[in-house]
Amino acid sequence: MTTSAPALFTDLRRWLAHLSDTGRLAVIHEGVKLEHQLAAIAKRLDGRQAVYFPRPGGHDMPVVSGFMSRRGWIAEAMGVTESQLLQRFRQAAENPLPWREVPTGEALCQQVVQKSVDPREVLPIPTHSEHDNGPYITAGLVIARNPKTGAQNVSINRIQVHSKERMAILMLPRHLWAFYKEAEARQQPLDVAVVIGVDPLTLLASQAIAPLDCDELEIAGALHGAPLRVVKCLTNDVRVPADAEVVIEGRILPGVKELEGPFGEFPKYYSAREHREVIQVDAITHRRDPVFHTIVPAEMEHLLLGSIPREATLLAHLQRSFPNVLDVHLSIGGVGRYHLFVKIRKTHEGQPKNVICAAFGAHYDIKQVVVVDDDVEVHDPLQVEWAVATRFQADRDLVVIAGAQGSVLDPSTTVGQEFGENSAPPSHVQGISAKMGLDATKPVVYHEHVFTKVRVPGEDTEDLDALIDTSARVNFDTGKVQRGPQSA
Repeated sequence: MTTSAPALFTDLRRWLAHLSDTGRLAVIHEGVKLEHQLAAIAKRLDGRQAVYFPRPGGHDMPVVSGFMSRRGWIAEAMGVTESQLLQRFRQAAENPLPWREVPTGEALCQQVVQKSVDPREVLPIPTHSEHDNGPYITAGLVIARNPKTGAQNVSINRIQVHSKERMAILMLPRHLWAFYKEAEARQQPLDVAVVIGVDPLTLLASQAIAPLDCDELEIAGALHGAPLRVVKCLTNDVRVPADAEVVIEGRILPGVKELEGPFGEFPKYYSAREHREVIQVDAITHRRDPVFHTIVPAEMEHLLLGSIPREATLLAHLQRSFPNVLDVHLSIGGVGRYHLFVKIRKTHEGQPKNVICAAFGAHYDIKQVVVVDDDVEVHDPLQVEWAVATRFQADRDLVVIAGAQGSVLDPSTTVGQEFGENSAPPSHVQGISAKMGLDATKPVVYHEHVFTKVRVPGEDTEDLDALIDTSARVNFDTGKVQRGPQSA
């Protein structure tokens, strides 16, 4: 492995200062309302500027949002170009770097300790969407330890703060859920920490699709090019990023559920109101003068944080069986989860259909796969649509798989169907989905130029800056070109 230079932005504040210095951080007037107004402003500026809210809702603690809302910004934080983004993330995921534990006295995230407190009073937690059932933590890294092995897992889960010292959490059937079920089987709570306000690379690493018992904080260290500083929580054995802004320490209680939702999720619809597991809050620690991070659901920061790590993992998975897979992209129109575009260098007929099947097996969220040739840019949805329009025929190039596991947050699946009065479908039938694959590749062999992409010689190489005469003006009465001093 080639060792990368240590990252420049090792905590959130350094990254925010960089965005501010480069004109990409908007500072809003004090006192914005936490209910809806804060999220509305952040959404208006989505993908253009990160947003900093001083004294929101009268809280001393400011809120920031949108600091990872462009693909180019994420690459910049990583110190690579956009074209190198997936390879760099894949490299880190395959070569995790063990973290370095520091004593409590050196951990910035424990400069202030508060116990027996109401998170709603201590933290400026926004209510985002119109029908959200109260304030939600949306950018909290939930860190837990495997009760069997002690290995950690990091994920981002929506958390509704609905009462003093109790928060309802949505856990999908992944690693955190497995840890919880193991603890529950032992009739024990699962110790957790909810970490808010981390540097961009640690935030990104939290979304890696990694094997069970692979600690995403070690992937964060690999992205940083140096071991991540962690510290042991004060009330449990979970290790958390030492330079984080806020840490909520607690336990997911065994056999306890409370109502959570509705909540506006990444598919841009509301999830149902259901009974969810509960975190009992034991302590809140934070830096002096902390900054609270919130992610506006279903906007670019939310979608990119989910899509980029998945893309890197999917590319690695597909290339193990198909070395001619060149690139992948989870489209934003497919909410960064459901629609996958795959670029291949096709060598055999039938190959795209095999790639489609492999992609469905790589992650259950994937609902639609489009396979295109190497002359199509998968990050450009217009080019992908062109390939479908001119290279796909439904009677021969369509793959449909019925009754497969899909995303439980996709409202077109069993979510929302009635299984009795005022009851949601049982968990074992939620998310049942049909999968669709489109082979939008051209034949390996074809007659003359019938499938050759039209190209004009020089279209990519002509130097327009040298050729355009910015001082020229046309006299449209005579057709003559007049030249004068170059305009500003």
